[in-house]
Amino acid sequence: MNNQTIAIVSGLPRSGTSMMMKMLAAGGLEPLTDNIRTADEDNPKGYFELERVKQIETDKAWLDDAQGRVVKLISALLRHLPSSYNYKIVFMRRAMPEILASQRQMLIRRGEATDKVPDDKMAAMFEKHVAQVESWLAAQPNIDVFYVSYNEIMKDPRPHAEQINQFLGGALAVDEMVGVVDRALYRQQR
Repeated sequence: MNNQTIAIVSGLPRSGTSMMMKMLAAGGLEPLTDNIRTADEDNPKGYFELERVKQIETDKAWLDDAQGRVVKLISALLRHLPSSYNYKIVFMRRAMPEILASQRQMLIRRGEATDKVPDDKMAAMFEKHVAQVESWLAAQPNIDVFYVSYNEIMKDPRPHAEQINQFLGGALAVDEMVGVVDRALYRQQR
């Protein structure tokens, strides 16, 4: 990956984006983070986030610092990426029942209501959103996307780490990437 390209890890919340950020960091790709959101019971190995990305509609100045690095950006914010940069996006996919179960568990830990939106409606909203994002991504000439299954990585991380390494230019340490995958943290299996 060249120094002008911005690597992005994206996907729905609770789809494995933090694990992928940790894999890429272990492999040698420098993450752009601020360490404001620290590790907790939901993400014991950390979130690897930059708070400023949430303001991408009005604040794009941080993108200069992201060149040659990797940053996490949830799928809902991808459409705000300016076309003046080139991006390589590792987009995480995960079985929908697992995403919903993981979100529910996180809400329980926070003491928040878990019944605001029924699972079937939430799944339909998420699936529609992902389809729209994928369609938009496919139409962007400055964006390359590699889709990764969290479920498949948890089964056998090596082939996926090798493919991600090739997608990002072939200079990452695959053994270190594979070493990050912690099956003990795969708590919402379906």
